Amino acid sequence: MAGGARRGAEGRKRRRDRGGAADGLSARGRGWPARTGARRQPRSPNLGGAAAAPGPGPWSGPAGADGERGRPAAPAPLRPGLQSSGPGGGALARAGAQLLWSAWSATVERRTHGLAAGFRSPLLWSTQDLGTELALKEIMSSGGAEDDIPQAERKTVTDFCYLLDKSKQLFNGLRDLPQYGQKQWQSYFGRTFDVYTKLWKFQQQHRQVLDNRYGLKRWQIGEIASKIGQLYYHYYLRTSETSYLNEAFSFYSAIRQRSYYSQVNKEDRPELVVKKLRYYARFIVVCLLLNKMDVVKDLVKELSDEIEDYTHRFNTEDQVEWNLVLQEVAAFIEADPVMVLNDDNTIVITSNRLSETGAPLLEQGMIVGQLALADALIIGNCNNQVKFSELTIDMFRMLQALEREPMNLASQMNKPGMQESTEKPARRENPHKYLLYKPTFSQLYTFLAASFKELPANSVLLIYLSATGVFPSGRSDSEGPYDFGGVLTNSNRDIINGDAIHKRNQSYKEMHCLHPGDLYPFTRKPLFIIVDSSNSVAYKNFTNLFGQPLVCLLSPTAYPKALQDQSQRGSLFTLFLNNPLMAFLFVSGLSSMRRGLWEKCQDYLRKINRDIAQLLTHSRSIDQSFLQFFGDEFLRLLLTRFIFCSATMRMHKIFRQETRNYPESYPQLPRDETVENPHLQKHILELASILDVRNVFLENTLDDY
Repeated sequence: MAGGARRGAEGRKRRRDRGGAADGLSARGRGWPARTGARRQPRSPNLGGAAAAPGPGPWSGPAGADGERGRPAAPAPLRPGLQSSGPGGGALARAGAQLLWSAWSATVERRTHGLAAGFRSPLLWSTQDLGTELALKEIMSSGGAEDDIPQAERKTVTDFCYLLDKSKQLFNGLRDLPQYGQKQWQSYFGRTFDVYTKLWKFQQQHRQVLDNRYGLKRWQIGEIASKIGQLYYHYYLRTSETSYLNEAFSFYSAIRQRSYYSQVNKEDRPELVVKKLRYYARFIVVCLLLNKMDVVKDLVKELSDEIEDYTHRFNTEDQVEWNLVLQEVAAFIEADPVMVLNDDNTIVITSNRLSETGAPLLEQGMIVGQLALADALIIGNCNNQVKFSELTIDMFRMLQALEREPMNLASQMNKPGMQESTEKPARRENPHKYLLYKPTFSQLYTFLAASFKELPANSVLLIYLSATGVFPSGRSDSEGPYDFGGVLTNSNRDIINGDAIHKRNQSYKEMHCLHPGDLYPFTRKPLFIIVDSSNSVAYKNFTNLFGQPLVCLLSPTAYPKALQDQSQRGSLFTLFLNNPLMAFLFVSGLSSMRRGLWEKCQDYLRKINRDIAQLLTHSRSIDQSFLQFFGDEFLRLLLTRFIFCSATMRMHKIFRQETRNYPESYPQLPRDETVENPHLQKHILELASILDVRNVFLENTLDDY
């Protein structure tokens, strides 16, 4: 990246010396993602954050003139406008542009047909754009225009059209990549990145010629930058590497700073305005994932103004859908139940990704397994929950809990004691993730099988289920793995071969219910399950058939009435796993806190986590599965947070009314050594004292059992 920055700076200097426009955006040259460490693709490159889910994606927005919902919009070919300085040059340019447009569109159509055939024809990429050449010759031979345009400039326009055409074909082909598999997608991504690198640098180096001879507009430059941002976002989805989110943010931010789309509203073309609105929606998703909430708020305001202008000017039918986008993102921003405030009452943005000091360290004498979390399926189907496109707030929170903070290599190298070292900091990978919003049973099982097949040795597959509970319809004579119900992963009507059908026999079990028995085949390898549902207890009846490490963390099946009204803002159980201090404040009745006190409580919570780790690893009666998973940082943090959550709820007065208000686990934890340990209870009371909320907790809980 340092070399890329130097080359970018030198390129900008050369362009300033030539008098050309220097954008300052670099396609990063060698910095394009081409790593071979990524094992497999996480999900479909459709615009939705969920690979198997229907509906619009988080960066697609409502269906518009340039594409259908939930699919990457096929960009309309840019309409060139060559200019001539000779007599009658304007009319010649317009006529020539029409010829060039027709020939080029026909070429795009032919190549798109070849694209669908799977890139088997070598002529697809080796043949120059013949339509463009013919159209240019027609322009040049009319009225002496050929003599006015030098050969080099004519070639520049031809090469640009070819690169633009090829980049669009490759980008649109992303949707055809397999949704799962090994590394089939990597070579295709490499080609796409390479072409966009060339295209971006080409338009930078030849901006003046393209302005004069091609009629290049700023919104067209913005479209190229937007596609590069989308490529980086795609790469993040497939690799779970948060550094690529920062790259996507850089390009999206530059589009906004340079006002590439500022002139779109002056053109009477609604499809161009839709491109601009989609850009805003994509930028918002990236900012949400990076916790740049201050930028999100500015973008939402700008998007609101753009939507109002768009619907007023064109009177379109998608006004309701765009307004729904605004409502969703506004609710998403306000989902956190507690605000952390600076001294000037501005809101502090807290990050819940794994930091260097996040998980309790393994101390000498702790005997734990060497398993590592490699894959995670994050599944969401909560209809009444806050969401933005295909990402519910619960899915978002679990996604963040399974990622590390992006690591700045430059700042790491500048730390004291590292100046003399030539070794780079150790690279720490995030577990690979699939985000599945409302998948059907067949879709979910397909992704499960793909993850299971490619799981490396000594690795763990995590399944997170945030979904509505499905309860058994009546008493059963047996108590098998399909007799306790499960969770509903897709609440749509049953679909067979694309056609919706209605149930004729109510005795049938729900087709899209995931029962505990459905996961039995995957227990042949280490499996870590988190179920956040009103019927999570169905997974207490698990059976470990193959002896591999297996743990299920189960949410309460009901919450006290005082907390039920907040369910739209996300599950309390998942909030504890994502941000335990915020969840603790929420159940204590606090809605805001000063930053200084927040940081003090975070320090104390880290101490609690260290003590929980000692309690768990020194327990003599704990199931060995917990210890097998405890060697992985992510799983260790989830386990300590689960125990903290369970202990907090058992001590809280309003949770003591029913046992179903408590989290459970399979295998069961030894309560007296973990969730009801007096030492841990004392810590929770001390934390409550710091916050001055000790009155909501019971003092002598052991005496009540």
